[in-house]
Amino acid sequence: MNKKKQWIKHRHRIVRNIVYCILKPYSRWKYGISPTRFAEQEDRPYLVLLNHQTPFDQFFVGMSIRGPVYYMASEDLFSNGWVSSLIRWLIAPIPIKKQTTDVTAVKNCIRVAREGGTIAIAPEGNRTYSGRTEYMSPAIAPLARKLNMPIALYRIEGGYGAQPRWSDGIRKGRMRSYVSRVIQPEEYAAMTDAELFACIEQELFVDEGVADATFRSNKRAEYLERAIYVCPFCGLSRFESHGNEAECLNCHRKITYGEDKRLSGVDFDFPFAFTTQWYDYQKEFINRLDVTQHTEQPLYTDTANLSEVILNKNKVLLREDAALRLYGNRVVIDEGTVQEMTLPFSEATAVTVLGRNKLNVYYGGKVYQFKGDKRFNALKYVHIYYRHKNITRGDSNDQFLGL
Repeated sequence: MNKKKQWIKHRHRIVRNIVYCILKPYSRWKYGISPTRFAEQEDRPYLVLLNHQTPFDQFFVGMSIRGPVYYMASEDLFSNGWVSSLIRWLIAPIPIKKQTTDVTAVKNCIRVAREGGTIAIAPEGNRTYSGRTEYMSPAIAPLARKLNMPIALYRIEGGYGAQPRWSDGIRKGRMRSYVSRVIQPEEYAAMTDAELFACIEQELFVDEGVADATFRSNKRAEYLERAIYVCPFCGLSRFESHGNEAECLNCHRKITYGEDKRLSGVDFDFPFAFTTQWYDYQKEFINRLDVTQHTEQPLYTDTANLSEVILNKNKVLLREDAALRLYGNRVVIDEGTVQEMTLPFSEATAVTVLGRNKLNVYYGGKVYQFKGDKRFNALKYVHIYYRHKNITRGDSNDQFLGL
C-alpha cells in the first residue's frame, strides 16, 4: 500500500521566509503595523485562533509565528483554476466548505497536527462587517481539544479602522496584532467545551465601535452600502456612497464617516455614533420582520453575473448581468424569461457572503455564485435567508442571521 503523501513540505518554509521579507515592510507602510513576534513559541506547533478583520490577517499571523502556518480557508480560494493550484503548491492551506460541517477539513487539520504543523483558524469564519468580533461556532472548542495542541489566541486590533470589510481602500492609521494568551493542553483538559469556548470568545472579542484612533482617507465611506441596507428613518432601502459620505436613496439623508470612525448626519441628528450600532439596528430590524409575508413583490432587485462553482476546480460562468429578485422566501434569476431560475430558501442548504460582496447559494448539490458590481450588497440575501429559516423552523426568536 502506498504511503500517504505528507501535507507539510520543506518548500512551505522557504516560501514563508521569502514572503516574510517582502510583506513585513509592506505591512508597516500600508497598514501601520509591525506584528509582535511570538517569543514563547520555541519549536512547538500551535493552533492559532484569531479574530478576523482584514484580508491581510493571515499574513499578520505569519509574521508573528515562526515557520510555516497552515491556514484554514474557504472553498472559494480553491476554485480558481491554476491560481488555486499554485496556492496549494506554495502554502497548502486547509480547505473548508463555508456554512457546513466539513468532516474532511477536520481530518486534514488532524493530519497537519500529527505532522507537526502550526494551524491557523479564524473561528468567526467571516471578516467582521460591523467592526465587532462576530458569531463564532462553538464547534471550535471540541476541534481544538481533538487536535491536542497548545492554543495561541491571536488578537488583531485596528483592522476595521484600517480596512473595513465593505471598503476597497486602506486608510492610514495604526494597527496591532499579537498573541494575547496561550492555553496549554493540560489547562483546557480541565475545562468543559463550554468553558474553553467562552475563554476563546472572550480573548478574541474586539469592538472597534469606539473613537480610539485616527484613520485617514478621502474615501472613508465608499462602499458602505455593501454592509448597510436598512435606513433608521425609512426601513429597507438602498445607499450610495462617494468619498466620505453615504446617502439613503429613499429619504436622501446623507451620513459622514469620520477619521475617528464616527458617523454623523449632514444637517440632521443621526442616531448611531458608529457603524457597529447601525449594524446592530439593522439585524434587529430584520429579526422583527416577517419575511414570509414578502412573497409577492421583491424586497430587492439586483444585477449580477451568475457562475457555478466547481468545488476545488474552477468557476463556470452561466449568465452575465443576470437579473436577481430577492423575495422573503426565494431568489429568482431572470424572472419572466424562458431562462427563469428559482432558488427557494426552503431547499437551499446555505447562503453565505465571500470577500467583500460575493454571494454563494448552496442549492441542489451545487454552489451558485453571484458577483455584482462594486455597490452590490450580498449581505442582505444572507440575512433574509436566515430570517426565513428561523421563522419556518418555528424559532422566530433566534437572532442568528448567518454571520
